[in-house]
Amino acid sequence: MSYFLYIILGLLPSFIWLCFFLRKDVHPESKRMILKIFIWGMASTLPIIFVVISLILLESLEDIKNMIGISIIGLALYVLFWATAEEVLKYLVVRYKVLRSSEFDEPIDIMLYMIIAGLGFAALENILILFGAHPLFTFPELFFLAFLRFISATFLHALCSGLIGYYMALSFFETKQRKKLLLFGIGIASLLHGVYNFPIIIIEKDIVYEPVLVIALISIPIIVLIGLAAFALVAFKKIKKLKSVCKI
Repeated sequence: MSYFLYIILGLLPSFIWLCFFLRKDVHPESKRMILKIFIWGMASTLPIIFVVISLILLESLEDIKNMIGISIIGLALYVLFWATAEEVLKYLVVRYKVLRSSEFDEPIDIMLYMIIAGLGFAALENILILFGAHPLFTFPELFFLAFLRFISATFLHALCSGLIGYYMALSFFETKQRKKLLLFGIGIASLLHGVYNFPIIIIEKDIVYEPVLVIALISIPIIVLIGLAAFALVAFKKIKKLKSVCKI
């Protein structure tokens, strides 16, 4: 029974944000399509899991951690690589499961489906983290962890995916700049994702001990979230003004 509760706790942050973002669409998408993309978003987490498990089985994960610990630059590149991999996987879900769908008929759809894929990705990530933490945490502590994921990592996945969706929508109208817009969207989302993760990993690895520096590092993810949230508000308003879709 406790495992079922962990699954619910892992899904809840994504479901709450999903309800919030779906209200942005005046022409609601079908529940079947929403569920389909959410599940595919969860599935897009699997390649990351496969690589991590493979590294553990090969007993090379610790060697990689030691290697990137040699320099801050190495750690930054490592974090950026994983952030980029995650954003690309979420993009591929929408690229191959939405763009040619008959239900995709207005620009705002692409932002929403990217966000749905991102929330699916975050949901499985949350579940795995809660399952990994449950031997060491009490249920109230796990509930608090789920809440922290709700206001941080889950929100980040939704916002970064939404940013990519915004530039994907623009690319339908700027056909000559399509590839540049897509690459820019994925690139800036990956960079911000990496910037968000980097100070958290620095703190977790105990690289910085000074309280002032720790507080400064903690402020970086907060600034990233606020900036992305502000961008999302503006982006939704701009995308709603685009009345048609030129599919690829």
